[in-house]
Amino acid sequence: MKKAIVTGGAGFIGSHMVELLLSKNYNVICIDNMSNGQIDNIEIFKDNPLYEFHKIDLSKHFNDEVFKNVDYVFHMAALADIVPSIENPINYYESNVTATLNVLEASRKHNIKKIIYSASSSCYGIPNKYPTDEKAKLNPQYPYALTKKMGEDLVLHWNQVYKLPVVSLRYFNVYGTRARTNGTYGAVFKVFLKQKLENKPLTIVGDGTQLRDFIYVSDVARANLDSAESILNGEILNVGTGIPQSVNYLADLISGEKRFIEDRPGEPKATHADISKIKVKLKWEPLVKFEDGVKIMLENIDYWREAPLWDEESIKKATETWFKYLR
Repeated sequence: MKKAIVTGGAGFIGSHMVELLLSKNYNVICIDNMSNGQIDNIEIFKDNPLYEFHKIDLSKHFNDEVFKNVDYVFHMAALADIVPSIENPINYYESNVTATLNVLEASRKHNIKKIIYSASSSCYGIPNKYPTDEKAKLNPQYPYALTKKMGEDLVLHWNQVYKLPVVSLRYFNVYGTRARTNGTYGAVFKVFLKQKLENKPLTIVGDGTQLRDFIYVSDVARANLDSAESILNGEILNVGTGIPQSVNYLADLISGEKRFIEDRPGEPKATHADISKIKVKLKWEPLVKFEDGVKIMLENIDYWREAPLWDEESIKKATETWFKYLR
């Protein structure tokens, strides 16, 4: 029976990864420091004999015996969001870079068969070409994107020098159930669904024609498992749909009055993954259509009751740092 570690396993994508692995009869070790992880995400696994949880801060010194006899490590633990990364770059460096280094060293020590690293399409910055392939120039626009790129650099360097098998997956705009409901402004689904619950206008940045390559979380989890079980090594792969959707179209599917707010600097007008490489290398492609994914989100809209409600004034206040440094 295979054994896997999921770092950040109490988080949004991580909890879906845990669920998928358990469904495939993996022994699963979930590691999370619970700074962003949500206990509800993993309560559903607690009675499964194949599951165990360890509260560990991977950016600090930790007992790496938990990595012993593990086949695969899915390194998903990270701090996300743009504004907090501008305000607290040291925290982001520790969580996204130092922790990655520590995971690599623990994996090297215990001869892990492969690490799958959760990278980010934000490393492309504002691309010169759409769709954007893995050879595109990297130009991070803010500390979150930079630290995710630095983590990827470490992963690929440990592959080059120490021959540690790795695959780096650059996620585009991941959405789905169990996303964070914390007080940070950012993810459009979180903002829109709470606004719909409260019968408030949907606040759209700019004119809403910007495109985002939204990819449903279960498809992302599947890309991770396929990468681990494949013969791939040392590869970088985009994980998206290749079919970007406008924010206006998302608002239409959610349905509600629209309110347009000031456009933000440092954001691309589009994210559009070229997924030809992952289709060829892994025979993987997304299964969840955007409209179906949005329907799932609406069916689970009560999940967002505890999320903060954003309006024009609170968004303006929350993004002051963004406009100060990224203008």
